[in-house]
Amino acid sequence: MTLFPSIQPEATETTRSTATLYREVKWDFENNAPVFKNGSPEEVTGKDAVLVWAWKALNTPRFQLEIYTWNYGNEAENLIGQPFTDDLKQSEAVRYVRECLLVNPYITDVTDISVSFTDGTLTISCTLNTVYGEVKINV
Repeated sequence: MTLFPSIQPEATETTRSTATLYREVKWDFENNAPVFKNGSPEEVTGKDAVLVWAWKALNTPRFQLEIYTWNYGNEAENLIGQPFTDDLKQSEAVRYVRECLLVNPYITDVTDISVSFTDGTLTISCTLNTVYGEVKINV
């Protein structure tokens, strides 16, 4: 017996299969705005909600907006003006996409990543493997 007892809390393991159903506000990707119905935002669940989260995360600059944690957003803006070769820019953009998306516990993998730089615009397409199934995204 000691003067200072050691209290060990029970560790509980949360798995992706026991996580709650993912919910997000439905998003109009073309107009970059939430979708409203009867004055209230519509809600989507499952892989549609994960798609909305991923699209918004890829379109949000990382470390620049105080409203978001430092884990949220994309760092692709760091490639602007860098004297890197096209191959290096491509591989860095792929890395940034993976880092951006894999912080979401509902996304298990990011595959088929394609990035292209055209006239100063970065275009990203990939497949998200989510706990709800596959979904393709184009940003």
